[in-house]
Amino acid sequence: MKMAVYGATGMIGSRVVAEALARGHEVTGITRSGGSLPEGVMALRGNAGNADLAKTVAANADVVVSAIGPNFGSNRESGNLREFIDHTRNLADASGGTPLIVVGGAGSLVADGVRLVDMPGVPDTHKPWALIVAEALDMLRAQPEGVEWTFLSPPPVIQPGERTGSYRLGGDSPAGDAISAEDYAVALIDKAERPAHRRRRFTVAN
Repeated sequence: MKMAVYGATGMIGSRVVAEALARGHEVTGITRSGGSLPEGVMALRGNAGNADLAKTVAANADVVVSAIGPNFGSNRESGNLREFIDHTRNLADASGGTPLIVVGGAGSLVADGVRLVDMPGVPDTHKPWALIVAEALDMLRAQPEGVEWTFLSPPPVIQPGERTGSYRLGGDSPAGDAISAEDYAVALIDKAERPAHRRRRFTVAN
């Protein structure tokens, strides 16, 4: 399978790349910085907001992964958080029917009828990112029927750890409290290999 990964050097994107390579897939990594990528990865420098690049990438891939968030634009003084929505929309518009898997956030998950981002105790510093990513999910849900998207929300805690190869699945409610970035990548590549959750959000946890 030909896979293109935006944000290929990030905490999640790098693990998606590693998992895809380990399974023998052909991987193109797209980064804004042109940072180093593992041997065997075709490197492209650019960002998800470039419409021409996005169209070319999608036309030459079997699946596109957007791992640019949820911390994209994390410079709190920049005021550019909405770029996450703009760039995600660009990838959807450019997909041309190629499946798009978006690395999402946990804030839009719902427990007992309340979004996690709206629950007491969520730090105010985390809310802008969570709300922007939740808005991006709403934007994807409004996309025309021909756009093949999937939004994969992690649980509240995702961090580097052990690759166990196992995980629990959920829909719009949390499947657990935490997952390793390695097992999140396993779940994402599993989805790419065995398409499911068409035009839907799902979540995973250890």
